Amino acid sequence: MSVDNTSAQREAKASILMVQGTTSDAGKSTLVAGLCRYFAREGRRVAPFKPQNMALNSAVTSDGGEIGRAQALQAEACYLAPHTDFNPILLKPNSDTSSQVIVQGKALSHMDGQAYFGKDSQGYRTKAMAAVLDSLSRLQRQYELVLVEGAGSPAEINLREGDIANMGFAEAVDCPVILIADIDKGGVFAHIVGTLALLSASERARVKGVVINRFRGDIALLQSGLDWLEAEIDKPVLGVLPYLNDLHLDAEDALDARQVTQANSRFRVLVLVLPRISNHTDFDPLRLHPDVDFRYQNINEAFDGQPIEADLIILPGSKSVRQDLATLVDKGWDRAIKRHLRYGGKLIGICGGYQMLGLAIEDPQGVEGEAGDSDGLGLLPIVTELTPNKRLAQVSGGLSLAGGKADVTGYEIHCGRSSLLSKATKPLTLVSDEGKHFTEGCLSQDGQIFGSYLHGLFDSPEACALLLEWAGLSAVSTIDPQAIKQAQLDRLADTLVEHLDMSRLGAILASGN
Repeated sequence: MSVDNTSAQREAKASILMVQGTTSDAGKSTLVAGLCRYFAREGRRVAPFKPQNMALNSAVTSDGGEIGRAQALQAEACYLAPHTDFNPILLKPNSDTSSQVIVQGKALSHMDGQAYFGKDSQGYRTKAMAAVLDSLSRLQRQYELVLVEGAGSPAEINLREGDIANMGFAEAVDCPVILIADIDKGGVFAHIVGTLALLSASERARVKGVVINRFRGDIALLQSGLDWLEAEIDKPVLGVLPYLNDLHLDAEDALDARQVTQANSRFRVLVLVLPRISNHTDFDPLRLHPDVDFRYQNINEAFDGQPIEADLIILPGSKSVRQDLATLVDKGWDRAIKRHLRYGGKLIGICGGYQMLGLAIEDPQGVEGEAGDSDGLGLLPIVTELTPNKRLAQVSGGLSLAGGKADVTGYEIHCGRSSLLSKATKPLTLVSDEGKHFTEGCLSQDGQIFGSYLHGLFDSPEACALLLEWAGLSAVSTIDPQAIKQAQLDRLADTLVEHLDMSRLGAILASGN
């Protein structure tokens, strides 16, 4: 009897391997990205997956939804376009106690912690798990391997009941787990042993090995500790990954505040860090630019009245625009911005930062908290109304600025709709993934201030160079952020090949549990 190989392939389910961490920022996202690139280079049909993510860095997907930025990076590592199934549940905090809940790419509502995690009917997570399994099922039919990233730590006792992000997911789909721990923070053996001690017997059995991350120094000095650890936990150490200096990949959420010193930098860029800053990966190309002296400034620190040493100030995106604007004004950074402009400096606002530059931000329906209106900084002739329907779109087109033109690609992800109150230059001519042509952004009459909803403005080498020229930098060097990212992913995969026991990893995948 002949076999329909195509049909058999469709019916076959992908293998699943899950990476969990002993702590947040242990290296889960990076390890999954590296494994994605490794297996993709080996010719495997591999896809990333994170059941539940909590992050303010997000990306617009090819199917018109929204996922965590780390999963978009992992998709790139697999040579895939981002898709909502790669991150079916995304929580975007808008306060210390509540978040916007995004399910399979679409924003459903805002919930506080009790409503989402609460024990009454296990909170919303029971419904969220159905979406998680639905997305996973589709991926298993399309790919031969799904690499899953956990969230936080599986040993967070208060979140264990109804868990969908770590062991609750692993138990539900019966997949093997590898545990990664960060030695650079100190206490790595306690992190590993303590995490395993807090798991149930079935969960401990599911952990097939551990990986130690960010090691510096002579591995021979660590060997006695590794021998002890393997005997203590009765599990293999699959590898010790070195600390990779100058590894620059999209951050999942935490702001990457490492100072990147460029030897010949001659142009000063300052990004004001808002309390609810979002999509700060917009500025990675500037951080890596050889001509740019890049700095972050936390606006929770009050402006001291001294002149700002910057040629260009950037106001980034925000998940809570009116609240962040209030903090900015309360700490005196509105005065700092206006002083900067009086001295001839340039100013860019992106997304929420663009809204802040206008005359007013209106929130009649309480989209981002308590309903009401806020005065803007009054620097651009726009008024913004926050609306429940979020705009999500991938766009491309052209930027016209300072007599020059450049191609741009990027994405929009915002709730606000901004209206121009007077004639002003719109520097961007764009087309959306829906085929709609439109103009976008605003340039002040004096040419000092530029605002736009477009994320990814600096990702295009030509657009980045044009913006820096407009801001006052002459003879701008050109860098290709996408080429840098691909090289970093290959470097990461090469490091895993050198320092991970790939034969043991292959055996774990082959066993499937």
